[in-house]
Amino acid sequence: MNAPLNSVARAPVAPRNNAARRARMLRAALPAVSLMVLLATIFIMQPRAMSYMGLNLMLNLAVPIALATIAQMLIISVNDLDLSMGSFISFVACVAVTLLDQHPFLGWLALAGCVGVYALLGALIHSRNLPSIVVTLGMSFIWVGGAILLLPSPGGTAPQWLQALVRIKPPLIPLAIIVCLVLGLAMHFFLMRSTVGVVLRGAGGNPLAIAKAGWSLLRIKVAMYAMAGSFGVLSGLFLVGLTTSADANVALRYTLLSIAGVILGGGEFVGGRVSPMGAVLGALTLVLAGSLLSFIRISPDWQIGAQGAILIFVLALRAAVNRLEVRPL
Repeated sequence: MNAPLNSVARAPVAPRNNAARRARMLRAALPAVSLMVLLATIFIMQPRAMSYMGLNLMLNLAVPIALATIAQMLIISVNDLDLSMGSFISFVACVAVTLLDQHPFLGWLALAGCVGVYALLGALIHSRNLPSIVVTLGMSFIWVGGAILLLPSPGGTAPQWLQALVRIKPPLIPLAIIVCLVLGLAMHFFLMRSTVGVVLRGAGGNPLAIAKAGWSLLRIKVAMYAMAGSFGVLSGLFLVGLTTSADANVALRYTLLSIAGVILGGGEFVGGRVSPMGAVLGALTLVLAGSLLSFIRISPDWQIGAQGAILIFVLALRAAVNRLEVRPL
């Protein structure tokens, strides 16, 4: 009698597991699907965009936004949020067109100091149990003030070597696509496949278990903030190489764009639940959304709102997929 009862009781488990597995696969594929739909829409509206030159123009700012998104993803993976990312990248840009161009040694020293400040922020937030939103919001004013002191008015000149580096034109595929692909894959294997990456993400997902295993949560948070600062520096340098000049407000929008990129890519405000490749795809989606809105001839004043509508639509789709995953019997 027990065997038939057990088989009846367990019968619905397999279909439910299959449905949950399909829902997880669909959720993981959603960033790529969103990007492809957006890209197809652009190609239908503007066939000339389906070329090396067209892709290069559309994805001109993809790399700095992708680097900023990866930096934000590292912060989110430890249950924090960085509201100073845009002002920090603006400060880096001002350093690049002033100190780095005129006094290279001082410039590199200042950029190393920026990474050190980020590491200290991680230590301060963890040791004093401070809300990261408040601390980073305060730091955003400091970064903006420093940028204004360095560059009171828009201008400056990017180093020639930096301009040449970011304007390399590989054959067949634009540099932005290659860099974003390498960046996403490298961070995926580091964070999602390596032992160190599992520990780093675990500090946000289950800090108690990581601490019991003998790992220092303080060192992990310092390391994550230092890596975020490093990617922020790379974002600022790449942005300056493309624009050749800077100002104190050049990247202020990157704060919201980086958060949106992480969320569009499947990340959640729950430690450890991030997707490096998805974050890069989310950043590319935001960049292409701006190009699409330009083709539609929407005023720049309305483009931020339109990008927000796209974000809400994608999040609504993901919420529907999540309900499928946890749907009761």
